[in-house]
Amino acid sequence: MIYLDNSATTKQHHEVTALMVKHMEENFGNPSSLYQLGVDSEKSVKTARKQLASAMGLHDGNICFTSGGTEADNMAIFGAARSMRRMGRRIVTSAVEHPAVLECCRRLEAEGFEVERIGVDSRCRLNMDQLERAVNEDTILVTLMHVNNEAGTVMPVDKVKAVMKAKNAPGLLHCDAVQSFGKLDMPQDADLISVSGHKIHGPKGSGALYIRKGLNIPAFIEGGGQESGRRSGTENVPAIAGLGLAAELAEADRKNEMSRIAAMRSYLIDGLKAEIKDITINSPEEAGDESGLCCPSVLNVSFAGTRGEVLLHTLEQDGIYVSTGSACSSNKKGQSHVLKAMGLKDKEIEGTLRFSFGRYNSMDEMDTVIMKVAAAVKRFRRLGSFR
Repeated sequence: MIYLDNSATTKQHHEVTALMVKHMEENFGNPSSLYQLGVDSEKSVKTARKQLASAMGLHDGNICFTSGGTEADNMAIFGAARSMRRMGRRIVTSAVEHPAVLECCRRLEAEGFEVERIGVDSRCRLNMDQLERAVNEDTILVTLMHVNNEAGTVMPVDKVKAVMKAKNAPGLLHCDAVQSFGKLDMPQDADLISVSGHKIHGPKGSGALYIRKGLNIPAFIEGGGQESGRRSGTENVPAIAGLGLAAELAEADRKNEMSRIAAMRSYLIDGLKAEIKDITINSPEEAGDESGLCCPSVLNVSFAGTRGEVLLHTLEQDGIYVSTGSACSSNKKGQSHVLKAMGLKDKEIEGTLRFSFGRYNSMDEMDTVIMKVAAAVKRFRRLGSFR
């Protein structure tokens, strides 16, 4: 099996699974209990909190554990909007955010907030002029992803605070870092940062929201007051411990691992170009951590005269797993809102595949992928010409 859909989810580390099983079978106490079994669980949660803060490089703040990136986005956006609503009504985001952000903004829009959605170019690079025009003294929240989940483009999160300051915007900056955590340095001036466990070889159903020190947002879930009162409910200790370990493992050799993955990505690009005519690389071709470049883990390609869904299932028969876009919205009808915002035509979107790389991929696999993708594309084009 060659798994190249790591932006959808990743294979869990064996070490993470073993730790989670230990917590399920042995250290199963409630972290709020006073006896030793509970105290041990509480220590595991504290350890994971430290591991996550260290991996993020953000010690001057609070880590609130959630059920994943979607909940972290919801907590950040609704919390920021409702805590700042007396200072303004404007929210600025991009047209290519994850549905977890866009749907929150749509809900707030229905509640009377004003939402400005910033466009992108053909490589999913944010229109900075439009952003600067959109931010004003009424802006209470800017929510911008760090890495786009379909194109892989690194967004200019590090430039947003300067724009907000220049425009006297009183608002907060939220960054959805689900696709960048464990791969790139985290934005240092964001007020709120969302991350997810299952994108870094950790458990599904685990995530966290970084909250800048001194920032108070309303409780997202009311109850027993866990997570400093922000998210009540008994902590999922096995998932939290697994997330902490996955974050530590990701950070331990992150830069070397990203260099290795960038080399694989470049090799795949060159091979696809050499073997297949009429393809378009929709992601920025150069990988890197600066805005406008591409996170090494993502590659989006359109194959003219094909259908991505057919290619996907053809490759699946050969044991190769890729995607046609975001797994979080693949069950919805309609084409990718990201690719549409990038200006791709319907036929181009229809023939698009996303390859996303992880720790368990190797350079040797890329030769097989190039060969099988080329065969699938040529076969489809040949058959299509007889229709």
